[in-house]
Amino acid sequence: MLVHIASPSARPKWLRAPAPAGQNYAALKRLVQELKLHTVCESAACPNVGECWNQRTATFMILGNVCTRRCGFCAVQKGPPLPVDEDEPRRVAEAVAALGLRFAVITSVNRDDRRDGGAALFAATIRAIRERVPGCGVEVLVPDFQGSHAAMEIVMDARPDILNHNTETVPRLYRQVRLGARYERSLDMLAFAKRIGPETPTKSGLMLGLGETRAEVLQVLTDLRAHGVDILTLGQYLRPSPKHLPIARYVTPEEFGAFKRDALALGFGHVESGPLVRSSYHAAASAETMSAPA
Repeated sequence: MLVHIASPSARPKWLRAPAPAGQNYAALKRLVQELKLHTVCESAACPNVGECWNQRTATFMILGNVCTRRCGFCAVQKGPPLPVDEDEPRRVAEAVAALGLRFAVITSVNRDDRRDGGAALFAATIRAIRERVPGCGVEVLVPDFQGSHAAMEIVMDARPDILNHNTETVPRLYRQVRLGARYERSLDMLAFAKRIGPETPTKSGLMLGLGETRAEVLQVLTDLRAHGVDILTLGQYLRPSPKHLPIARYVTPEEFGAFKRDALALGFGHVESGPLVRSSYHAAASAETMSAPA
């Protein structure tokens, strides 16, 4: 059974992440500022920013840092979108090269104002990194592109190492959690990516603690596998501010361990499941697992 805690503001000990510090962290932060780039690590207040940056893994956020959707869980700024910066792919590749990153994750805000949802800039960024740093792996964490298969084709044609799209929560909670998104559409986009790029691992993730039941989570995992998803992340939802959705419950590390066992039994090739896990957590390790000989 999932554990309910009377006072969600009293964060349990297993949710305490170390403060970001270290030489690699400082260097990446400085370079991101100099190149006028955005990272979801900072924009979404990820608790693992110090650990990941010190391991030379970073999640760059392209297409600005203002989202056209108003999801109830997300700390990224909402409002009128910023102009598209066509030079951004070059600067992301420059940052990857300067820092010697071995794995880069590229994500974006939702750009529902764009006909392709920003897919062309995703593709340009993948190609820029590959040209500048041939040995660097690239994962893309894409929005749903409003269900546009043409947009997904643009991204998949650039051959990312991993294609990630998060379902975020269970279908019953979509109206509160993912405004403007549809569960079935997300599944369809993941299945389409796998269909046109069967050699590319696909990935998805959920936040727990928003009011879902164990049975609902297991159904989502079953649905993801049925749509060809290879890699799974499960983490605890943490409320960014009082304006965001409240935490309904905390999920214990033991419960996350049980979900991991369930997911592996369903056939996922790699699973990251724990209170502090986020979409890009141990992204390089998941890529290595999926590319290793069977």
